[in-house]
Amino acid sequence: MNRLNKLTIGEVARQAGVHVETLRYYERRGIIDKPPRSGANYRLYPSETIHRVRFIKRAQELGFSLTETAELLSLRMNPEASRAEVKTRAEEKLTDIEAKIQTLQRMKKALRTITARCDGTGSTTDCPILNALEGIS
Repeated sequence: MNRLNKLTIGEVARQAGVHVETLRYYERRGIIDKPPRSGANYRLYPSETIHRVRFIKRAQELGFSLTETAELLSLRMNPEASRAEVKTRAEEKLTDIEAKIQTLQRMKKALRTITARCDGTGSTTDCPILNALEGIS
């Protein structure tokens, strides 16, 4: 790889839309390869790193953890992996998200119920919200 294909950590961070510390963290986690260093000890990344970091960011935006994202990257790099394996991972994530949405909807309903009991006036001595949190009806 010639110097034209190598980017500093700042250049990769800027082009990928992340902080420099994020790249260092991804290196420590093994999600991106540690790049070779220049004579001045600067990290010099291949330009493909930008695409990999964008992939990681997009996967995280869709709810995948870094561990799950690393697994997806592994499937991406494995020519013997099948689309079915990728689809299974995506369907599992979708199921997880749907369960979280149901939990959040139950939380919202419960909070709406206890909030409706409070008129917002008076002291906290007999606050219906605090009482509900303490298990007092």
